[in-house]
Amino acid sequence: MPGTPDVATDAQRYPIGRFQRQAAFSAEQRSEHIARIAAQPANLSAAMSGLGADDYAAPYRPGGWSVRQLVHHMADSHANAYIRLKLALTEQDPTIKPYDQDAWVALADSELVSPLVSLTMFTAIHERLVAVLQSLESAQFARTLVHPENGPMTIDQLVGLYAWHGDHHVRHIQLFRESR
Repeated sequence: MPGTPDVATDAQRYPIGRFQRQAAFSAEQRSEHIARIAAQPANLSAAMSGLGADDYAAPYRPGGWSVRQLVHHMADSHANAYIRLKLALTEQDPTIKPYDQDAWVALADSELVSPLVSLTMFTAIHERLVAVLQSLESAQFARTLVHPENGPMTIDQLVGLYAWHGDHHVRHIQLFRESR
């Protein structure tokens, strides 16, 4: 039936479920999101441990990017998150620049550069990201930025999104490993 989601494909694409954007998060939820973001570099490293060139060249799921592209995407995406956070903290309602993630992973660096480089980049970005997040006062999480396609979002929503995003892709790599 056209328009009906394929449950199996959806489960492969969203193994921890789709992101659920909420209007607001409690202080406890915020702390949990920050803790998840802080844990993501170690979780990604563990998921990548022991993978070889053939693994990195393989798609992480049928019809998906290669594992190599996925790891590079995570670094690219979370670098954008860090910059978006700093813009939201230093400008009034900044409009952020979206990017074409499929075009980014199609660039040469996603094939030529070791995914270990992006793991290092991801780890460094998260160290700085978590440091900024832990320094914020509660009211600062209500500051907003504007995504041209998704509309206004608070820093709280940005933090929730990237807690989900990193966990989502780490789970993709874990499932890939389990299927080998």
